Amino acid sequence: MSDPSEMTSQALAAIGQAQSNTELERIELEYLGRKSGKVSAMLSNIGRLAPAEKAALGKAANEAKRAIEGALVARRAELEQARLADLAETEAVDITFPGPPLDRGHVHVLTQVRRQIETVLESLGYQVELGPEVETEWYNFEALNLTAGHPARESWDSFYFSPELLLRAHTSPVQIRAMQRLKEPPIYIITPGRVYRRDPAEATRLPYFSQVEGLAVDKGLTVGDMKGTLLYMIQSLYGRERKVRVRPSYFPFTEPSFEFDVSCGICGGIGCKSCRHKGWLEVGGCGMVHPQVLRNGGIDPTRWNGYAWGFGIERMAMLKHDVDDIRLFYEPDLRFIEQF
Repeated sequence: MSDPSEMTSQALAAIGQAQSNTELERIELEYLGRKSGKVSAMLSNIGRLAPAEKAALGKAANEAKRAIEGALVARRAELEQARLADLAETEAVDITFPGPPLDRGHVHVLTQVRRQIETVLESLGYQVELGPEVETEWYNFEALNLTAGHPARESWDSFYFSPELLLRAHTSPVQIRAMQRLKEPPIYIITPGRVYRRDPAEATRLPYFSQVEGLAVDKGLTVGDMKGTLLYMIQSLYGRERKVRVRPSYFPFTEPSFEFDVSCGICGGIGCKSCRHKGWLEVGGCGMVHPQVLRNGGIDPTRWNGYAWGFGIERMAMLKHDVDDIRLFYEPDLRFIEQF
């Protein structure tokens, strides 16, 4: 029976002189092969030995096996390192070498919230309508009852390309285009998209942001229908414990018009720092569609009426995730983005 120490020394010497993985595979089979390997052969007659000799031989064989396996791993690593070093000298790129795995991102939080809004309203029968971000003055203002000289046009202070062409200040123009295209109610649509206004970049506003507006045109619609739809949307997004309210306001394209508020999710409507101790957070505007806006969309207001609303997607994301600065959504800070 061969000496385990001598066999191990021979194996380690052969491994150290090996110049390829093929040679290492041959050595591994020669010494560690399950049926014909030298370690297995050394243990073939172990059953005939006395208990003390059997234990000693088993220990020696295990030590030899571990030493040979460790030497094989180390020598393979040396050969791979040498191969890469040679490639670095001879080739700029090894096209046969697997490339590093690509880092995969995830859907941005604003896109997540937008898709959630779309899913909720689509379940009620609303359809998503998209439109151009560059609009004419007629679609952006005049069709929405914002005639020349109207003070609201000054407060938005839009980005103009020419006296008649500008970046849209809201997604309401898509509502006019949809009414003109669909022609005959009932019409239930939502119009998500990017909008632009000359606002300074602050914690609560940006010169660019995303809106989602809704329009329903049918027979006999009421403020109650509008409030119920928005309540369902808010509770689907934020939880059934959230409450909503409407406050009288003024918008040229709706009559009557309302500001739409949601109860604060942090304090439950009691009042805290986040809601400025009011218990409510403003989300956007809403109201019954002005008859002139219906006419501009090709709809007869004596037969049909409707309601509409417009909310900022960033604002809704801020309410959902308790974010206090809108600018964070557009900054490339992965510590913030990867939270969602």
